[in-house]
Formats: sequence, structure tokens, C-alpha cells
Amino acid sequence: MMMSDAEKASPLLVRDLMTVGVATCAPDTPIVDLARLMVEKNLEAVVVLDPVEGHALGVVSQDEIAQAYARMDVRQLKAEQVMRDDVPQARPDIPLTAAAQLMQDHHSRVLFLMHHAGGIEYPAGMISYQHLLRHLGARNLDELRDLGISAERKSPIETFLERREAARKRNLGEKNEST
Repeated sequence: MMMSDAEKASPLLVRDLMTVGVATCAPDTPIVDLARLMVEKNLEAVVVLDPVEGHALGVVSQDEIAQAYARMDVRQLKAEQVMRDDVPQARPDIPLTAAAQLMQDHHSRVLFLMHHAGGIEYPAGMISYQHLLRHLGARNLDELRDLGISAERKSPIETFLERREAARKRNLGEKNEST
């Protein structure tokens, strides 16, 4: 089943495909932990946040980790030692074609939608090559329902409970390893 002419005619905007919520880390996060997080969550990049003020300092993407991999001390490196100092950005109201061009211009496979509040700039959403590939390969817009600003999301309490359960499992695993 192919996309209808109506679906093809109205160009989608970044907000229609973006993922709300962005993985973040502190500057002193070990690169090994970042690599594990990226693999487990299928992430292109993680935004490094200032631990005191909370604003974005930079980005560690798969590219930065691959470059660091060649270093002898790769397992001792921290996010702040390998991050790129800029955060490639897009606005939510631009067409996907413009976002794709921005990715090319910034040599980045991901763009972040930044939120500004109280003098702090932090990531609120993201769009990546993966989003563009899914859109291009989608037979219809129903295949993209989990993306965009209108996607169904878990409630904050559901998210909290899932994270708490995951932390409990990690703690049990660490206790079992130490015994």
C-alpha cells in the first residue's frame, strides 16, 4: 500500500516526526557508559548538560565515539573530552527537507530542538537520519504514529515507575555480581 496523494502533497514538518525527549548526560560521564546507552537505546547522540545550571554544553554522537575509539585511553575518556562543543539545532516548524539539508550542513546525523527557559537552553526533542529513513520508507502515515508532537506518550508516573524498576534490576544485578 503506497502513501496517498494527500499524504505526499502536504509536506511534513520536523514537529511531525521528531522524538520528544532527549538522552542527556553529565560532562564526567564515562564514554564506555555512553556507548552502552547508545547501543541499548539505539541513539545517534547524547546531549551533555552542565550539571549545575542544566544548559546544553555539547553533544557526543556515534561519530565522536568512533573517533575516540582509536585512542589508547578510550576506556578512560569522559563525555567532556570527546564532545563536540556545538549542539546542531532545528526549529520544529521547518520542512523535513530543510532539516535534512541542515544535517548535511552541520555534518550531523541528528538535530536537536532546543527549549529556552529562565536563561537555560536544553534539548526538548530531536530528529535524526533514522526519522527521515522511516518517513521515506513508510507505506502510509499510520506507520509513523509513534513519532512527532502528537504521538501517544506514557504518563510521567508510568515513566517514573519504569525507571525505578530498571534501577532496582540494575542494583540487584550489581549485588549479585559482588557476591
